[in-house]
Amino acid sequence: MKLKLIKFNSVNSTNDEAIKLIRKNKITPGIITTNIQKKGKGTMGKSWISKKGNLFLSLFFEIKSIKLKANKFSILNPRIVKKVLSEYSVRHITIKWPNDLLIMRRKICGILQEVIEYKKKKFLIIGIGINTITSPKNKKFKSISLLECSNRNFKNEEILMKIKLAYEKTFSNFNKNQY
Repeated sequence: MKLKLIKFNSVNSTNDEAIKLIRKNKITPGIITTNIQKKGKGTMGKSWISKKGNLFLSLFFEIKSIKLKANKFSILNPRIVKKVLSEYSVRHITIKWPNDLLIMRRKICGILQEVIEYKKKKFLIIGIGINTITSPKNKKFKSISLLECSNRNFKNEEILMKIKLAYEKTFSNFNKNQY
């Protein structure tokens, strides 16, 4: 399955934009990204601190288009993103169940899954926030940026495209029963 890339300069939340597109019947599987995210979402109603320059994206698709139950994605998502980010980090990346990636016990990435129903169809939205350039200050947890852990130059666009391709390959393998 191919994901249509949809770019915005500024949004409240990439997940909210995915919901809007689904409700407008623009339900081609897609990946939304933005330069500025004003009200990023975290799990259990928390917010994701979205520092300008970092990478924010949401994938969305109809669940029945993938031969995998939606709850299995909570196991798969951190593994897909970890594999991509590991190409850039000189430090080991660990998964903090269920939805965070850490380097040296500091958060580098958060992943949020939402299932919505529209016109009797179920859609999965996977929001991903990655501290690529800067790490937000937060009293509840320590964070780190990919730039602090990398020995090479990179651009968010490059990481975005690698994540897009990794999901497309994963979806294709599932639908071919090769996973």
